[in-house]
Amino acid sequence: MSKAAKQAVPDSAPGADLPFEEALKKLEAIVQAMEAGDLPLEATMARFEEGMRLGDVCQAKLAAAEVRIRQLEKSANGEITSRPLTMASGESGDA
Repeated sequence: MSKAAKQAVPDSAPGADLPFEEALKKLEAIVQAMEAGDLPLEATMARFEEGMRLGDVCQAKLAAAEVRIRQLEKSANGEITSRPLTMASGESGDA
């Protein structure tokens, strides 16, 4: 997992409050606009910076979802319950 995915995106970061799907759509639109090659350099750089921020937001949300999934556990009778997260060997606690 990348360093960006391990670090939480601050709530004050632009786009941090976006749902994952919306952030991903915006990121995809930025990539398409940049691939078209019709933007001036300044606009391309601004889009690149926004794309990097959105990429960090998406990675952080995916990392948080992964942690939550690892916390879910099925009980013997099939009920899904939450349990404290225990790290497997080789994993660090700063996910």
